[in-house]
Amino acid sequence: MADAAAYAGLFLLSFVAATLLPAQSEIALGTLHHTGGYPAVPLLLAATGGNVLGSLMNWWLGRYLLHFQNRRWFPVGPAQMERATRWFQRFGVWSLLLAWLPVVGDPLTLVAGVLRVPLPWFLLLVTAGKAARYAVILSAV
Repeated sequence: MADAAAYAGLFLLSFVAATLLPAQSEIALGTLHHTGGYPAVPLLLAATGGNVLGSLMNWWLGRYLLHFQNRRWFPVGPAQMERATRWFQRFGVWSLLLAWLPVVGDPLTLVAGVLRVPLPWFLLLVTAGKAARYAVILSAV
């Protein structure tokens, strides 16, 4: 039961970390692997799955809720939107491989929704980038 709770907690923390709420899934991932003795593959799947799902929520917000962008509760400010849009215009859809980056990554997934990036491309690129980042973290601990 404790194993299921650890994986579920990592999934949830990774989900929150992919939204614009402050959270650090990398620390939890490294700690569970290094001190908790949890195997790398299930940890990689839980963290990647939660993080991609959080990014998918950002994509959905960009795609369907952009007309609320001037509301106080909207998760991305104008400066973040501008920075992410510049990244996207410069590197195109391939910039989604960098959706794991701090500061620009989360708004980048929102801009992908605004710009109507097809869902299969979005999922493929975001998953590849986020899984690679978590794999590097797991190999370092």
